[in-house]
Amino acid sequence: MCGIVAYIGHREACPIILKGLKRLEYRGYDSAGVALLDDNKNMKVYKKTGKVSDLEKEIGDRDTSAFTGMGHTRWATHGEPNDANAHPHLSGDGEFAMIHNGIIENYSSLKEMLKGRGHTFKSETDTEVLIHLIEEVYKNNAVKFEEAVRMALTQVVGAYAIVILSKNDPNYLIGAKKGSPMVIGIGENEHFIASDATPIVEYTRNVVYIQDGEIAIIEGTTLSIKTIDNTLKTPYIQEIEFNLENIEKGGYEHFMLKEIFEQPKSILDSFRGRIHLPDARITMAGIDMFEDKIKNLDRIVIIGCGTSWHAGLVGEYLFEDIARIPCEVEYASEFRYRNPVVKESDFVIAISQSGETADTLAALELAKKKGATIFGICNVVGASIPRYTDAGAYTHAGPEIGVASTKAFTAQVTALILMALSMAQKKGTITSTRLHEFLTEIESIPAKIEQVLKTDAQIQLIAAELKDSRNALYLGRGYGFPVALEGALKLKEISYIHAEGYPAAEMKHGPIALIDEEMPVIVIATQHSNYEKVVSNIQEVKARKGKVIAIATEGDTHLKDMADHVIYIPNCEEALLPLIATIPLQLLSYHIAVLRGCNVDQPRNLAKSVTVE
Repeated sequence: MCGIVAYIGHREACPIILKGLKRLEYRGYDSAGVALLDDNKNMKVYKKTGKVSDLEKEIGDRDTSAFTGMGHTRWATHGEPNDANAHPHLSGDGEFAMIHNGIIENYSSLKEMLKGRGHTFKSETDTEVLIHLIEEVYKNNAVKFEEAVRMALTQVVGAYAIVILSKNDPNYLIGAKKGSPMVIGIGENEHFIASDATPIVEYTRNVVYIQDGEIAIIEGTTLSIKTIDNTLKTPYIQEIEFNLENIEKGGYEHFMLKEIFEQPKSILDSFRGRIHLPDARITMAGIDMFEDKIKNLDRIVIIGCGTSWHAGLVGEYLFEDIARIPCEVEYASEFRYRNPVVKESDFVIAISQSGETADTLAALELAKKKGATIFGICNVVGASIPRYTDAGAYTHAGPEIGVASTKAFTAQVTALILMALSMAQKKGTITSTRLHEFLTEIESIPAKIEQVLKTDAQIQLIAAELKDSRNALYLGRGYGFPVALEGALKLKEISYIHAEGYPAAEMKHGPIALIDEEMPVIVIATQHSNYEKVVSNIQEVKARKGKVIAIATEGDTHLKDMADHVIYIPNCEEALLPLIATIPLQLLSYHIAVLRGCNVDQPRNLAKSVTVE
């Protein structure tokens, strides 16, 4: 995925664009660039490999005067990160400039066709092919700028969010979308285009989320939206729900640390208004509307990628344990390609922080074609997955800027817990008394996480011991297994230490061969089911001189003499364990990465959401 920002209005465009790119840099930071178009039809393009700060140095005191412009921060797909492949890209005659998030799948055949017609290319990107195609259509059909864009897009296969400028039309800004996110901000005599609302909220709260197959034409102060087949649409204006302070660091060194410490609030916001403790009731409109189907539901399929897949694995345990509904968890990237068996009676849940994950969207399309009921769990209002599903639940975690998901994971798990309890109540697999106990415990979770966050200083000391490790093993059983997987993913994502999560019993089926005095083993060893077996696993690790860091229940003195370090967390319902046990693992990964000098908010080769295959 990449970040795009564009502006047309009464202010100087460049400062707005550069500030917006910094807010979108979590979407890609291989290279960055801007195109500025002034009233004298001068197109000024500046681009540079590296971060937005490198672009600012490249621009220096060069001319940036313009009231219209666009910018891009790249996560490389076609072509390595370098100045030539950085966006914006120009048409052969220099008339048009374009920025692009997505992949043009048929770019190779289009490129060969255009080469045959005399076009030459300066980059390895699919984006440059598309802007040359627009140039070709414009020249050969004697049509207006916006019509050339529309006609060219009818020949494109793939995903895109694009913004285009034309030297001869300095009063125009055109955007188009298919499969990649795009939002239009509407201000006083000014408009903004961006990949998401974070660069816009400082200037306006009124936005239009562009739908797939739509083209936004901004002419002066007028916005019009058409489909690719030239049907005029009425813009639906919505209000941004978060504030500017939500996307600032707020005194923390990194966004990731801020977002870890925001989890008491983000979890509270995710269950606020959905729990009614006096009468032991859960209100989730998306679940309530399918009450009759749920009563006779035969199977749930959960689809996700990365951290969302780990949340889905927690969901599998919840739905089977509490609601007694068979459940399968699928990697979206595998589900869509292996001809899965999906029935009309199935309930398919898609989990995505951004709501734009390409593989998850494609998997949903497949399931919907087979007639399944589609439910979405998402954090971003107006994203593609909420629009595509039959129903869903927003997590209300607020903007998450750090690339490695933290509060998004616990918010997703919170939504899944509420769904499982609501389904259990509808199916009659849980008593009112037991449900009341669960809901009471859920309401105590934010305070318990506050308590866990107080172990931060202890975790920093442990991180100092582990920072030079080359490998790490994470072990858990039951609800602790997805926690182990998520803990290992966080460590490898931001510190670049190889780490694997395993069911504790599986250690003896291979990984135990790796254990020696250099191997840290992080074990979820709380006093829940299988506690004694996990303790046995710890003893097996210690017998081979492994270094054990145990996540244990408060008051458990048994592990104190067995493990090298014990991080205590409050006791809770076993089904709620992932909400609490995940927190120290997030902090451990964070502090190890900082001590190793890694950029925790922008880890190498990763972007916040994978909107292309």
